[in-house]
Amino acid sequence: MSDTPLELSRFIAGFWRLCDWQYTTQQTLSLIEHYLERGVTSMDHADIYGQQQCEVQFGQALALKPHLRDKMQLISKCGIKPAFDHTPKRYVNHYDTSAAHIISSAEHSLRALQTDHLDLLLIHRPDPLMNADEVAQAFTQLQQQGKVLNFGVSNFTPAQFELLQSRFNSKLVTNQVELSPLNMSTLEDGTLDQAQRLDCPPMAWSCLGGGELLSGQSAQAKRLQSCLSHIAEQHGTDDISQIVYAWVLALPCKPHPIIGSGKQQRIDMAVASEHIQLDRQQWFSIWQAAKGHSVP
Repeated sequence: MSDTPLELSRFIAGFWRLCDWQYTTQQTLSLIEHYLERGVTSMDHADIYGQQQCEVQFGQALALKPHLRDKMQLISKCGIKPAFDHTPKRYVNHYDTSAAHIISSAEHSLRALQTDHLDLLLIHRPDPLMNADEVAQAFTQLQQQGKVLNFGVSNFTPAQFELLQSRFNSKLVTNQVELSPLNMSTLEDGTLDQAQRLDCPPMAWSCLGGGELLSGQSAQAKRLQSCLSHIAEQHGTDDISQIVYAWVLALPCKPHPIIGSGKQQRIDMAVASEHIQLDRQQWFSIWQAAKGHSVP
């Protein structure tokens, strides 16, 4: 096990739609290389993505150039058990954070990704039946075996985060949460305050609201599109997604936005947004457009 602290790239490559893109193994490899060339070295997966096939497809691509493994950080998540067609014994979607499932899921991801270790493993969703001692036991075993180097959570509240941390001797290194102008709940419920206090940068998923910020027709989406377009013009770009990423990057908890795209142009535009600095009035203009009213 490495004693080197985990360092994630500023942006994270998200692969939950990988199977939807219908890429060949070679095309998947080219996508991985493009991300790496743009300095996006952290690759986000989960055991369930693509009905358990996204990690397999990524692993097959990585096997074409195994040396690339040393240039990236592999992230996976576990704890959700969907009732897939190929799992007939599961008749209801549910969570499982038992030690046995965490360990078996991590080992399944290792095989699928064709690697001997994960750089980071997250509990995918809060589980009402989570026994924090049991999760900590599984984490410790995987860490001692060198199968997983670091651990974190996803979609946890501050209280849920604190509970698990109280039972696990190593530091939880991140909380992956939904964050965008369309969903600012983590700005208000203490999640991002906790991240800043603990110096534990969150990973931010769905920054573009699943595309709603780009093409949504709701009153809120239209207000945001107008505001974002105006600010984009001020910064010399016609891509409002860059302004959204700049808005997320401005937060003092130092979030890592996840880019969920397989298109090289979209990746390039997202990465370039790191150089866009919003002033406070621009940032709060986006907040106001999202809320529909001014700050108190």
